[in-house]
Amino acid sequence: MSIFNTAQFTSCRLAPTCLLLGTLLLSACTSRAPLPEQTPDLALPMQLHIQRLQADQRLDWVLVIQREGPGIRWSMMDLLGIPQARQKLVDGAWHADGLLPPNAEARELFAALLFALTPRDQLQGNYPTAWQHGPQRSLPERWDVRYTQPQNFDLTLPKGPKYQVTPLSGDTP
Repeated sequence: MSIFNTAQFTSCRLAPTCLLLGTLLLSACTSRAPLPEQTPDLALPMQLHIQRLQADQRLDWVLVIQREGPGIRWSMMDLLGIPQARQKLVDGAWHADGLLPPNAEARELFAALLFALTPRDQLQGNYPTAWQHGPQRSLPERWDVRYTQPQNFDLTLPKGPKYQVTPLSGDTP
């Protein structure tokens, strides 16, 4: 086999691999959770009980959302108080907060909760493709929210888990 034929053979075998890697890189870029055009007005601080439901598994977390300087801090811990994820939303971008490793699922959850907690009168300005009808809100192909009350709702991700969100009151969860 000549060098030319070997190069052709090698490039033909690598093309599907390169195409797959390129597609994965592009999908990673486009899978970033959407954020609002402007940070919505939220009544902060806020404490929420998050139940993650998937298959036969249930996880419970406490989420504290509070204003900190120009941003909003999102701190999630398990029921024993062990930190699970912490992020700051500053100037329309997420930033790591503390020494916890990156947690893509938590960042997606925080973005979805920001969408769900956005006041109705600020929804279209912040999420132009979103819609709300009665107790249901959706960002098509991303998140679906069904409200019982403003801070009491079910959040569904198309490829992921379902979350039940309820407010916490008082000093201890």
